[in-house]
Amino acid sequence: MLVAVEMGAVLSRYGQAVAEETRHGFRVLTYDMGAYRLFVIGSGAGEIAAAAACQLLIDRYEAELVVNFGVVGGLTEEMGQTRTCVVEKVVHYDFDTSAYDDTVPGQYFEYPDVYLPATASLVKRAVEIAPELKKVVCASADKFVDGGEAKRALHERWGADICEMEAAAVVLTCNRSAVPCLLIKTVSDGLTQGGEDFGTALRHTSELCLEVADKIIREL
Repeated sequence: MLVAVEMGAVLSRYGQAVAEETRHGFRVLTYDMGAYRLFVIGSGAGEIAAAAACQLLIDRYEAELVVNFGVVGGLTEEMGQTRTCVVEKVVHYDFDTSAYDDTVPGQYFEYPDVYLPATASLVKRAVEIAPELKKVVCASADKFVDGGEAKRALHERWGADICEMEAAAVVLTCNRSAVPCLLIKTVSDGLTQGGEDFGTALRHTSELCLEVADKIIREL
């Protein structure tokens, strides 16, 4: 499980870990869940840190599944505060190599378009377990998006429903390592909300998100 800034929800739900260590600058908690072992790594915010933490989960802890839960900004009226969703695909909207190759802005060369797909079978199963989930497109980049105008622009340009700062790293890293990934997100700040609302809602929305993610993980 990869966590950016929502570690408080993990500690609140799971309590004291059976083991804890710091590896390559990342805090890693280990929980014995009976049928499986859960490694929780705190990456901190941003794509670079998330990619490094995700690869550490895969290489050092031999993760068979990477779950990323967390809070996000909503980009449409439908994606209001506390709405929980499952990420179907991600666009890394500030990635751009189009000046020297045949891609378009946002596109990685090995993909046919700008969208990085999460594991389709897990998305399908997540909705079966939690039918209230909406399948969404996530706009991801190293920038906190504050306010309605910028959020509307992301939706219009990329067709995205939510925005955050780690999903592109998680999906790209997992896809390249052939490890399944599941991303469950809850809106902390809606279309017309911003940083202040994010801070106020962080604890509550992250706990809501982990409740859903935990339910899904236990039934996979």
